[in-house]
Amino acid sequence: MMAYMSQSVLLLHGFTNTSRSWDAVIAQLPDHYRPIAPDIRGHGAASAARPVTLDAVIEDIAAVTPEPFTLVGYSMGGRIGLHAAFRLHDRVRRLVLIGASPGLKDAVARAERRASDCNLAEQADGQPLREFIEQWARSPVLTGQTDAVRAAVDADRLRNEPAGLAAALRGLGTGALPSLWPRLGDLEIPVDLIVGERDAKFGAIAEQMADALPHARVTVAPHAGHAVHWESPAAVADVIAERAVRRS
Repeated sequence: MMAYMSQSVLLLHGFTNTSRSWDAVIAQLPDHYRPIAPDIRGHGAASAARPVTLDAVIEDIAAVTPEPFTLVGYSMGGRIGLHAAFRLHDRVRRLVLIGASPGLKDAVARAERRASDCNLAEQADGQPLREFIEQWARSPVLTGQTDAVRAAVDADRLRNEPAGLAAALRGLGTGALPSLWPRLGDLEIPVDLIVGERDAKFGAIAEQMADALPHARVTVAPHAGHAVHWESPAAVADVIAERAVRRS
C-alpha cells in the first residue's frame, strides 16, 4: 500500500461564515491531509478577538501553520489568503481560491466600497444578528441556493455576533484591503481558482486573474453558485486533493 506524507491544508471561511462551513469539504479529503480551519477574527469563536485587521489575521495564520501548507480561501477568506501568500511566501506552497478576487483596482471604487462597508457595519451593530444575516443573504451573488444549503449556511451564520461582523467589515472588507491586481504576476506558486457555473461575476474575475497569474487554473463547478464549498463540497475537495476535475 502506498504511504502518503501528511499535508497541511489551511481553510479560511468567508464573511458571516465560520470554520464549520468547511465541514463537508474536510469530510471528503483523503486521510493524509491535515485540515486546519480557524475562525477568522470577528467570527465564530473569535468574534471578540481584536484588533480585526489584516496584519492580525495573518499573524494568526502564521501561528497555526508552522510548516508549508496549502491555503484554501472562500470569498473574504480568499482575498485574505492572497495577502497571506505574499507575506508568508516561504510557507504557502499552493493556493485554492473559491469565488475570490484580489480586491478593487480603482482607488475611488475602493473608497466608495469602504464607505459602504462602514455603513453596513453600523447596521450590523444596531440590528439583531438574525435580521442582519437575512439581509446579507439577499446579496445578488448569493441567490439561487437550495433550501437545504440555505438552511445550513444560515445555521452557520448564527454562530457569529453582530459586533464581531461589524469589526470584520471595517477591518477586512473589500474596501479596507489594498488591491493585489498589480502583484499577481509575482506570485510563483500554483493557484487554483474555483467558481460556480452560476456565478458569472466571479467567473469573469477568475478568468482575468488566470491571465495575470503565472501558474493558474480555473475550475468551474457545474450547477453551483458563489459558495461552491457549500453547494458542491466534493468539487472543492477534488481540487484540493488534485484529483480529476473539470477545468476551463
